[in-house]
Amino acid sequence: MEEQGYFFRDTWAEIDLGCISENISSVKNRLPNDVEIIAVVKANAYGHGDIQVSKAALEAGATYLAVAFMDEAMALRNKGIQAPILVLGATRAKDVQIAVEHNISITVFQMDWVQEAKNYLKDTDKLVVHIKLDTGMGRIGIRSKEELKTMEQMLRMDKRFYLEGIYTHFATADELDRSYFEQQFHLFKDMLSVLLERPKYVHSSNSAAALRFSQAYFNAVRIGIAMYGLTPSLEMEQEIPFTLKEAFTLRSKLIHVKKLQQGDKVSYGSTYEANGEEWIGTIPIGYADGWIRRLQGMEVLVDGKRVPIVGRICMDQCMIRLPYALPIGTTVTLIGIDRNEFISVNDIAKRLETINYEVPCIIASRVPRLYKKDGKIVDLKNYLL
Repeated sequence: MEEQGYFFRDTWAEIDLGCISENISSVKNRLPNDVEIIAVVKANAYGHGDIQVSKAALEAGATYLAVAFMDEAMALRNKGIQAPILVLGATRAKDVQIAVEHNISITVFQMDWVQEAKNYLKDTDKLVVHIKLDTGMGRIGIRSKEELKTMEQMLRMDKRFYLEGIYTHFATADELDRSYFEQQFHLFKDMLSVLLERPKYVHSSNSAAALRFSQAYFNAVRIGIAMYGLTPSLEMEQEIPFTLKEAFTLRSKLIHVKKLQQGDKVSYGSTYEANGEEWIGTIPIGYADGWIRRLQGMEVLVDGKRVPIVGRICMDQCMIRLPYALPIGTTVTLIGIDRNEFISVNDIAKRLETINYEVPCIIASRVPRLYKKDGKIVDLKNYLL
C-alpha cells in the first residue's frame, strides 16, 4: 500500500479531509451570511490532527478556531496557523503575555483573574478576550448580571483589554427535550441585555444547537463534533438536516495467521477457547493504542466480512477469528468501510457505553494518522514519539 514506508507498523488511522470540508460547507450553507463558523479543534482536533483539520476547516469557510488550552493554541501557531484562535478553557493570568505576543484570544470569567492579569500586561499590550457566561452548564463562567456588568466595566476601562466576544455553552442542545435549552437560551439573552455594548462576537451554539436552533445563531457558531462527521447524540440523529460524512477510519493488517484445534485457547486468562478447527489472525493494535480491553468481542471487518475479536485485548496486539485462511498483510478495518460493511464510530461508542466524542480522542498518538482527500494521500503526520 502507498502509506507503507512512512511509518513502521501495520496499524494506522485514515482521516478524510474531504469529509471535514464537506461537513463545514454543509453547516455554512445553512447559516445566514453574517454568521461565522468557529471550528473547534481542541484535543488534537478530537484525535483527527490539529493542523490538518484546521487548514481544511479554514479553507471550507471557518473564520476562527477554538481550542481548550493555551498549549493547543501555541501548537497551532508553531505549525504556522495565523487565523484567530480562542482558548475556551482557563488560562493562567501570568501567561497573558504569551497570548498577546501570539495573537491568541482567551476566555475570562473571574474578576480576580482580570486584576491579576493587569500585573503582567505592558502599557502597549492588547489582550483579546471573550467573556464566558455560565447559564446552566455549571463548569466555568459568570453567573449573574451584576457580575457581568462589573466585568464589562473592568475590561472596557483598561485599554490593554479588547473585549471581542461573549459566549455560553448549552448542556442539553443534543437532547430531544428542549426545555433546559430554552431556559439557558433565554437566560443568555437576558444577561446580554445588561451590556453597555455588544462585542464583535456573540456565540452560544455548539454543533447540536447550530443544527437545530436557528434562534441561537447570533453571529457565530462553534462547530466541533459535526465537523468530524459525527452526530452530537444518538437521539438527535433524525433531526440532522443533512448527511454527515464520517472522517475517521482505523485500519490494521494481519501479521500472523494460525489454525487452532478444538480446546486451544487464546490470550491472557484463556478466556477464549476454540470450539473446533478455527483460523485466528493477529493484528498489531491493543489497549496502549486506545483499542481498550472492553472491546473484546467487538466485530471488525476483514475481506468484507464481520469477524469478532477473540480473547482479551493485549497492550499491543489482539486476535480475531477469521472466516477462513487469509494471507498475512490482509487489511483489517476496525472503524470504517470494507466493501458493503461499515463499522462507525457510533458503533464503537455503543459497545463502550460512551459517547462518540471519546472514541477518536482515545486512539493514541502512536497510531499514525494518514490524510486523504478525493481518495489521494495529501499529507501524513506520524505521531510516533
